[in-house]
Amino acid sequence: MKESPISILICGVGGQGTILARKIICEAFFNSGYDVKASEVHGMAQRGGSVVTHFRAGEDVASPLIEDGQADIILAFEPLEALRFLPKLKRHGQVIVNSQKIMPTSVLIGEFTYPTDIFNKIQTATDKIKIIDALDIATKAGNTKVVNVVLIGVLAKMLSVSKELWLKAVAASVPLKYQELNIKAFELGYNI
Repeated sequence: MKESPISILICGVGGQGTILARKIICEAFFNSGYDVKASEVHGMAQRGGSVVTHFRAGEDVASPLIEDGQADIILAFEPLEALRFLPKLKRHGQVIVNSQKIMPTSVLIGEFTYPTDIFNKIQTATDKIKIIDALDIATKAGNTKVVNVVLIGVLAKMLSVSKELWLKAVAASVPLKYQELNIKAFELGYNI
């Protein structure tokens, strides 16, 4: 018997690999026998804009969309994006957030100031928060571009899908020449 449906909201900015992360998560859950639905919005993503993916898996999932207060987990590749989508988190939900800040254009041109108390604000919504320096871990894996896979490793450790299926999903989702690097990044995230 599968666990009740799980809803994961993945958020970040363009260029951080949220689309690949969605692909890996879908692959792992699908190969574990779940009905999987996902939907993404990436508007101005190529220019560093917000990217959000709704992911749901269970025995029978009708829609990928996650209503406010219904996300079991927010997987945030950037702190401000975690804060932006915090209303989606259910009470006592889990937040996994990369500590790397990426300044939006509005901050870079001086229209706004990047908030300094993001993690405190997240902690007022849930005490289940993991702040991960995924950039440092990706650097140790050998390439800063695998931050996304480090975060997938952290997420995978919390879920019922077997590690073997996660590793297969990572391998199936990246080109052969990058498989070793991405598997190393996944393992480092998984073993935090």
